Amino acid sequence: MPQSDSSGFFIRQGFGPAGVASPPKRTLHDPMSKRLRLFPLNAVLFPGAVLNLHVFEPRYKQMISECLDSGEGFGVVLIREGDEAGDPSVSPHQIGSIAEIVEVTPLPLGRYYISTVGRQRFRISEIVSREPYLTVEADVLSEDTIDEVALEELTANVRGLFLEYVELLVEFSGEPATLDIPGDAQSTSYLVGDALQVADTMKQRLLEVNSTKQRLTVELSFLRRLLPQLRKLLERKETESAARKGRSQDETFRHDQEKFFGKYFSAN
Repeated sequence: MPQSDSSGFFIRQGFGPAGVASPPKRTLHDPMSKRLRLFPLNAVLFPGAVLNLHVFEPRYKQMISECLDSGEGFGVVLIREGDEAGDPSVSPHQIGSIAEIVEVTPLPLGRYYISTVGRQRFRISEIVSREPYLTVEADVLSEDTIDEVALEELTANVRGLFLEYVELLVEFSGEPATLDIPGDAQSTSYLVGDALQVADTMKQRLLEVNSTKQRLTVELSFLRRLLPQLRKLLERKETESAARKGRSQDETFRHDQEKFFGKYFSAN
């Protein structure tokens, strides 16, 4: 869902082109520690997830301009303390994801509309400066070694419940959704974490988990709790819809009675 605030940007999130995760890639030449320009948000960015931003606050227009000139990404972190996402004095969570800028639309007055994709996770080791925007030293995090065979059953269980979860959400909201679940366990864990309709603090917990198995296990627990709640909400919605339809039909019948027989007509 689109979100906006007074901090100078517009947020829209998704998960990869056509819902397909782009797993983070590391080479032997990737630094384990790097300096990052930081964009604190009221949102959690997972590796492979798409984050679109309309940037119009001066400090972030400068930041994006510098990122484009240098060909670098920037760090996205969930705000831990502070009300304004555009305030560099806010306190961010320690772990976030690097956002790679993949598409840019320059706008009047130096504004930008950018599309980014989450890449490696990182942990903030030190805040270097807060003006004109947050700059940090960060350690790039590597995921645990994954045994896909050992995780096959767990991943299949999560995928099955997640597909049911998405179907219920579509039925409840009436909004169509197209989602392709990636084939590997790690990308699946990131996709599910991004798509779950839970509080950002819960999403942050999932992002911070350094084990794909543990992340999938937590997500399985979430889904097992959320599915019965969604089914009850959907049943209640259907009951209320049927009641409204019945009232509407009754009101139409009474209106026709009054039209032909007067207000005080009674069939008794």
